[in-house]
Amino acid sequence: MGDIKYQGSAAQALVNPLDKGLGALTDICRPEQIAALGWNLLQEDLSLPAAVLLQSRMEHNLDWMQHFVNEYGAKLAPHGKTTMAPRLFHRQLAGGAWGITLATAHQTCVAYAHGVRRVLMANQLVGKRNMAILAELLADPGFEFFCLVDAADQVDQLAAFFGKTGQSIQVLIELGVQGGRTGVRDEAQLQSVLGALARANGAVRLAGVEIYEGVLQKEEDIRAFLQRAVQVLGGLAQAGRLQRSPAVLTGAGSAWYDVVAEEFAKADIARPLDVVLRPGCYLTHDVGIYKAAQAQINVRNPVAHRMRASLQPALQLWAYVQSVPEAERAIIALGKRDAAFDAGMPLPVQRYRPGSVAPTATPAHWEVTGMMDQHAYLRIAPGDDIKVGDMIAFDISHPCLTFDKWRQIAIMDDAYNVVDVVQTYF
Repeated sequence: MGDIKYQGSAAQALVNPLDKGLGALTDICRPEQIAALGWNLLQEDLSLPAAVLLQSRMEHNLDWMQHFVNEYGAKLAPHGKTTMAPRLFHRQLAGGAWGITLATAHQTCVAYAHGVRRVLMANQLVGKRNMAILAELLADPGFEFFCLVDAADQVDQLAAFFGKTGQSIQVLIELGVQGGRTGVRDEAQLQSVLGALARANGAVRLAGVEIYEGVLQKEEDIRAFLQRAVQVLGGLAQAGRLQRSPAVLTGAGSAWYDVVAEEFAKADIARPLDVVLRPGCYLTHDVGIYKAAQAQINVRNPVAHRMRASLQPALQLWAYVQSVPEAERAIIALGKRDAAFDAGMPLPVQRYRPGSVAPTATPAHWEVTGMMDQHAYLRIAPGDDIKVGDMIAFDISHPCLTFDKWRQIAIMDDAYNVVDVVQTYF
């Protein structure tokens, strides 16, 4: 893994944020140089609305998940599509992650350009240009890459392309379930894929088995699916079909990673094995779907149950009150262009009136009832202390669809000072 490369003079970063914005800083400044600018959210040094990351909570989440994975003797390859922020990738890798999971050739190229040297693409690699992108990256012997296969046709296409380049590509057989997403459904399909791998003449090398359990809803079905993956991997090992040591057994989104860890920890294939878990949303967590999922994990999983404070929401959106047109309604300068809304509306949690001492908790009855492109409807009560220019902080549900709305996101310390800026590459 290489370091992030910064180009240009640090003096170039000494600009008014209204002139060039946060994006001017991300490629030329180190975190300490950004912190030296002295920007503070509460002093209104940032243009709102703005997405921000809370550093102490994010660091807690990094440590929490790495500790959890270590307890099971597994590896962590967090799904980078959640953030698409190379500076966050490097925080995860520095914290002990084995690699970064991604979903497309483009995402893989971004990660490589920023120094990531092991990528698990939890998707099929299809198409000439996509294969060419990976061929260019695989010219670097220090880069390790995996993609998924679930059909003989796909294996044949990979073999034809990489056979011509004189390279080989590592693949994982993806298992699927009836009515689910991608993945081998039955034994006949598995044997078809294995037949294609046998005739690939080394251009496509089998490294292990992959599943995505999130297509299922019931724990018993998920456990059965995971046990099938362990059984298939064992059969491949016994037949001498695996071409990487350690072999790879991987699964786990952000909702069932504990069940995956438990079942995969039982795998015994009589050869070295990397069990790789791939949750992505743990880094920032949320107050919606993943909060609910984590609450279940804390109850059902003994490791999570005995660990200290659980995952914490670390991604917030701050916006101004721009109008209070009715006694029971305020309009916030925040909308669908700024925040995810597919899994619940943003949740108001703090308010701050510029010039006051510190933010305070919002009243429990405040609620976002709807959003337009750049406006949010906030239900209030008659007589509430709220006025134009107040700053409101919102927690969110489903961080993936908030990250992809922002190209730059400030990281703040507990005093609301900007200590770093991350750039996203969606």
